[in-house]
Amino acid sequence: MNTVSSVLARKSLLPVTVTPDTAVTDALQKMAEKNIGSVVVMQNNEYLGIMTERDYSRKVVLKGKDSTNTKVSEIMSTDLPNVKPTDTIEHCMGLMDTLNIRYMPVFENDKLSGIISMSDVVKQTILLQKETISQLESYIHSNV
Repeated sequence: MNTVSSVLARKSLLPVTVTPDTAVTDALQKMAEKNIGSVVVMQNNEYLGIMTERDYSRKVVLKGKDSTNTKVSEIMSTDLPNVKPTDTIEHCMGLMDTLNIRYMPVFENDKLSGIISMSDVVKQTILLQKETISQLESYIHSNV
């Protein structure tokens, strides 16, 4: 099925989190260690936002701020739309394209259940296209 839940099931990883008081350099270090482009900002099990590489480059580097003394809460994105596990990949792709964003939080019953990225959306779309091609090839060969 082409839904957010199928992407989250394939990822099977919980989002990497930091607290709002985390120094940007520490968050970047965590992102580098995990080879990811974002971290989720949480406090007391409550979602507050996401800090992305884009946030860092635009809100720290370009503004000449010090990464060591800047807290994640000062640069994180808090206005991202959220999606549900039942939403379609096409819906996510449309939101990401329209809003020019790369990450969206996924909520189920008001609780964060994961993060979906543009990379996840592209991978899922390619996977579904491969399945369709395989089914068509199978159909063609069965009727020969």
